[in-house]
Amino acid sequence: MSDVHEVIIIGGGPAGLTAAIYAARANLAPVIIEGYAAGGQLMITTDVENYPGFPDGVQGPELMEMFRNQAERFGAQIMTADVTRVDLSQRPFGVWIGDEEHRAKSIIISTGASAKWLGLESETRLRGYGVSSCATCDGFFFRDRDLVVVGGGDTAMEEALFLARIASHVTVVHRRDEFRASRIMVERVLAHPKITVRWNAEVDSITGDGAVEGVVVRDTTSGALDTIPTAAVFVAIGHSPNTDLFVGQIDLDAAGYIITNGTRTNIDGVFACGDVQDTIYRQAITAAGSGCAAAIDAERWVEAQSHGSAAAAQHA
Repeated sequence: MSDVHEVIIIGGGPAGLTAAIYAARANLAPVIIEGYAAGGQLMITTDVENYPGFPDGVQGPELMEMFRNQAERFGAQIMTADVTRVDLSQRPFGVWIGDEEHRAKSIIISTGASAKWLGLESETRLRGYGVSSCATCDGFFFRDRDLVVVGGGDTAMEEALFLARIASHVTVVHRRDEFRASRIMVERVLAHPKITVRWNAEVDSITGDGAVEGVVVRDTTSGALDTIPTAAVFVAIGHSPNTDLFVGQIDLDAAGYIITNGTRTNIDGVFACGDVQDTIYRQAITAAGSGCAAAIDAERWVEAQSHGSAAAAQHA
């Protein structure tokens, strides 16, 4: 077992890397285990135009490389590996990479969330080239075009309503004959003049060579196929938080997201930031902001613990 670190950060997206920058500047000598999926969802985002400081936009992987370089500049130790096990039941906390054990006084969890996809080959091939899971991120690129949203929950309704403000027309494709979204969201979508709904339809494939050109849908009743011309497809069937490591060790909500008060979890000294605990915003900028907050909270917690230990020693 190696020395006990002040803080270990699990996950290397915008939240984790920002936490590493702040923790390193606070002289906590953070270790960030970024995972083989380092960079998070921005690694499959081509153009990022809504991150402050980049008026001409920036490539998602390029932005993450800048985050990473900045964290290393201030002394963060970055390990490219997947955490295979954690133990939050004893102190110092345990984090394992295979058989390699690491211990830390505090932990920052920033493992993110993964968008759910349809599982189509054409969807994977065109991801980032008109196939997206985030209208807020990518809708601007398709202003005044016909667009398609896939899904039937609140997320799909929100995406459709957002896109309707900038698109010429939005078609919502849903596999059933009624939405599962909240009534008020459904009413807004059905009443919107620029949104139509294709009921009882599943996406069979997405067409296009280098860019999306259309969506082939299958009628779930008749089995008939037809194509909806579109410039982009926004898959809005939900996200899955990357919290398998923490099941049974930390409080999670019904969907598996880490429950936090600010960035504090129910375990003293364990903090969470970014999409792993954010069910609402899911943006790079909000993830980075919560990473900053988690590092500051961890710094103050470690400092309070050291003062407490020193005081206890004086009275011993």
